[in-house]
Amino acid sequence: MPGPLDGIKVLELTQIIAGPMCGVMLSDLGADVVKIESPQGDATRGVGQFMPNESKVFHVYNRGKRGIVLNLQTEQGQSVVHRLISGFDVFLINARPGVAERLQVDYQNLSKHNLGLVYLENTAFGPEGPSASRAGADIIAQAYSGLMAGDEKTDEQGGPVAISATTPADYGAAWTSAMAVCAALFHRERTGRGQRIETSLLGAALQMQNFGVARLPVSDATFLQSSLDEIENVRARGGTYREILEARTGVRSMIGAAFALYYGGYETADGAIMLGCLTPLNRQQVRQAIGVTEQDDSTDAEGFNPLDPGSVEIVERARGNIAARFRSDTTANWIVKLDATGAPASQVNLPEDMVDDPQVKAIGVIAEIEHPLTGPEQMVGPVFRMSDSPPRASGPSPVFDGDSDDILREHGYGEPEIAALRSSGAVGLQAAD
Repeated sequence: MPGPLDGIKVLELTQIIAGPMCGVMLSDLGADVVKIESPQGDATRGVGQFMPNESKVFHVYNRGKRGIVLNLQTEQGQSVVHRLISGFDVFLINARPGVAERLQVDYQNLSKHNLGLVYLENTAFGPEGPSASRAGADIIAQAYSGLMAGDEKTDEQGGPVAISATTPADYGAAWTSAMAVCAALFHRERTGRGQRIETSLLGAALQMQNFGVARLPVSDATFLQSSLDEIENVRARGGTYREILEARTGVRSMIGAAFALYYGGYETADGAIMLGCLTPLNRQQVRQAIGVTEQDDSTDAEGFNPLDPGSVEIVERARGNIAARFRSDTTANWIVKLDATGAPASQVNLPEDMVDDPQVKAIGVIAEIEHPLTGPEQMVGPVFRMSDSPPRASGPSPVFDGDSDDILREHGYGEPEIAALRSSGAVGLQAAD
């Protein structure tokens, strides 16, 4: 059964994660995605490569695509894109503003050849403004957007620490871009008009923390203003980054400490467990499961005030009791007891364990892929289901220069033309010599 984007053709000039993952997501939905690479290859082909031009990074972020090698530094290579684009519905690019214009693959140039083109450009900071032309990456977007500081971690020297388990701005931008492309295709279906879409790593990072970014004066006056005032005091006297973060927590930390007793993690006898209890009922479920009484923890008792300076001692005593309980038994045993009460809780797993996890298998998000050079691979595939047009992982990442000639033939190039393009260095690996 074909996916919802069956028949849609996507040409992408992308790199690293945000752009390539958008292409993967569109491929999962049934689109035919063709990736343009330079004669030197995508930079991620060399990141931990296990054989020439093949790496796990490239395979993961480029599965389900075909590839064509073009030298866009040449007029002949640019003319190939201008000729191909009439046969495509979507063009993806993630590069610093100005790069597309220099390579003659900007929206103004490409839309001349395809009025219905949906053109998506993802940049670090957006297409205009004082930072538009600056270089960027996920870690830069984390820093600029406040996402990194919001995580409130510092290293031993007091410097900022990036969110390292994943690349949140990259992935957020990929999801945003894929959603925007689908919306633009729906709009084109109704109106016949293509359009330009602009997304950014900065925008994605802001969206992930909209609660922290938002200003609500009627609420902020009670819960935030004192922290903002203290931050300004620290900055005015030249305080350190760590002192700024400590000032940011301010009053919120006194409220959050009690809240975090049951919305946070604990060590067990053989691992760790995470609680996600937001309501008094959920917290009571945890107490029931681990045998904590009101004498051990009075943070839900009538009259407890988290803003009272004496609350710090009460919270710390409760935390010690709870932590000691969890350390006394195994993770598996605690999960059984917590599940029996209905408390939201989970063991803390390693990402390397997830492919074999029974729940992950049950929801069917692991794709089985056969790569022509490396054999069987298992990767995260589509993470949602559709009953009538199901998404699926359509195949492996492209072999370097393995599809170039076929793609040119599909778009009307004859063998003499292909040979001439290869000879000129506009197409294929010869241009790397």
